[in-house]
Amino acid sequence: MTADPFLEFEDEAPARPVWLMTLADLSLLLVGFFVFLQANQQIGPRDLAAALRAGFTDKPHAMPVELALVGGFAPGSSEFQPSPAALEWAREAARDPRTRLRIAGEVDGSPEDVDALTGSGAILAADRARAVAAWLVRSGAATPGRIAISTGVDQRRVVLTSGYDGGRQ
Repeated sequence: MTADPFLEFEDEAPARPVWLMTLADLSLLLVGFFVFLQANQQIGPRDLAAALRAGFTDKPHAMPVELALVGGFAPGSSEFQPSPAALEWAREAARDPRTRLRIAGEVDGSPEDVDALTGSGAILAADRARAVAAWLVRSGAATPGRIAISTGVDQRRVVLTSGYDGGRQ
């Protein structure tokens, strides 16, 4: 009769008891709780709540998740051909009330791609972004309160990005 090979070796005892990890977690939670209590006494509950809220809600921009492009701008012009694909993309992106649309107008940086009255590329980029934003609002794809406009230098285009902006209270 052959012996079972699994019975020949005994299980090794764990180096530490299993409950030790739970005790370590509990200890860290208690330390955190006492730090929270101490901070609450130092600055007051309203100030502490405001600081915690600011740490989680004050962010410069929504994190971009998706993007669409509107192109076809002539040098020095903010007129464009409406893009049905960009319009549909904006409608879908704005469907979730927690998202924000960032519309970034861009110029290519050449001397020809500037605003005719001021000679400014930034003003032309802002005009391009404003034109696309107005088109989206007129089309019912987005509301003005959920649109942020910015400018940049790269190409003659407008970049639409959708980002999670969180639930504001």
